[in-house]
Amino acid sequence: MKRLQQLGCVLLALASPLSQAQSDLLVGDVLSTSAMPIAQAQQAVFIDLARAGERLVAVGERGLVLLSDDHGQSWRQARVPVSVSLTAVQFADARHGWAVGHAGVILATRDAGETWQVQLSGVQAAQLELDAARRELADSADPEAGEARLQTAERLVAEGPDKPFLALAFTDAQHGLVVGAYGIALATDDAGATWHSLVGRIDNPLGLHLYAVARHGDDWFLAGEQGYLARSADAGRSFQMLESPYAGTFFTLASGPDGALLVAGLKGHAFISHERGERFEVLPVPVPVSFNDASTLQDGRVLLANQGGMLFRSTPAGALKPFGKPLGMPVSSLVQAADGSLIVAGFTGLSRLPLHDTPEAE
Repeated sequence: MKRLQQLGCVLLALASPLSQAQSDLLVGDVLSTSAMPIAQAQQAVFIDLARAGERLVAVGERGLVLLSDDHGQSWRQARVPVSVSLTAVQFADARHGWAVGHAGVILATRDAGETWQVQLSGVQAAQLELDAARRELADSADPEAGEARLQTAERLVAEGPDKPFLALAFTDAQHGLVVGAYGIALATDDAGATWHSLVGRIDNPLGLHLYAVARHGDDWFLAGEQGYLARSADAGRSFQMLESPYAGTFFTLASGPDGALLVAGLKGHAFISHERGERFEVLPVPVPVSFNDASTLQDGRVLLANQGGMLFRSTPAGALKPFGKPLGMPVSSLVQAADGSLIVAGFTGLSRLPLHDTPEAE
C-alpha cells in the first residue's frame, strides 16, 4: 500500500475477530460476487487513481471502478467480477491495466478499464510463495533461512486469502510487480498469464508490509512500514535494503524525470535522494500530518497529498511548497488529468480541481 485507507485495512485484518471458517466464507463471497452498480458512485470511498491514455480510472471499496472520459467532470461505473476493496491501479498504456486489492486479488483489463478479469487471488498467491519456498529450501546453502521462509509460506496458505496487495508497477504491457502486506511480492513477464514469487529475492527479513513501488530506468524502489526502503539495480529482479532516514512507516514513493527519489509517510516526514537512495535529505514540512500519496505532474514536479487534504509540490530548489488551498478532506490519491486539471480521491469520493483553480507552475 500506501495510504491511510490501506494501513487501516491491514490493521483491521490483523484485529479481525472472525473465525477462519467465517473468514474463508466471506472471502469466497467477495471473490465470486461482481461489484454491484451503485447510485452516486462518485461519492463512494476511493483509494487510487490512474490514467489510461486520456481516460481516468478510479478504484475503491467493494470492487468499485469508475471511468471518466471528460477529465473527471463525469464518471461511469465499469464491470468488475469481484467485490473486494481495490487498493491500487496502474496502466501500462492506454488499454492495458491492472488493479490489486484485498484477498490478494489481481485484476487485468485490455480495454481501458471497461471490463476486468481476475488473474490471481490470495489463494494462488500463497501457493506460489509456498512452491518457491520449497524450491529454495531444496537448493539453499542456508537451510535455517530456507526453513524459516517455508514455515512463513505454510502459514500464508493456512490462513487463507486475507493478505491485501497494496501497490504495483508495470514497465510495459508484459512486465510488472505487485507487493503488499507481510512482504508478499509477485512478478510477471507475460502480462499476468503467469506470476512468480519474489519474496526470496527481496531483502525484507521481518516480512514488513510494502506500501509503495517506484522506478527510474533500471532502478526500482520499495517502501513500507518501519522505514523500510529497498532498491533493485537489475530491473526489479532482486532488491537490497537501503539505509533509511526514518524509522516510521512510508506510504508513498515518487521518482521525478531527473531520477530524484521522493519518499514520504507518517507525521509529515518526507525525504529526497539524488543518489539512487544511497543518501537522503530532509524535506521540511510545516505540519506533522501523514502523507498518503505522491504523483508526478506534467511539468515534472512531484505533488504530495496528506491526510488533512493539504497538497505540497516539490520545487527546483529541492523543497516542498504548499500547493493551493487545503481541500478540507483526507486525500488517498491524486492524478493530473490530460487537460491539466487535478483529480483527487478519498473517503468522500472523487473531486476535480480545474486548471484555473490550481496554482500555475513556477
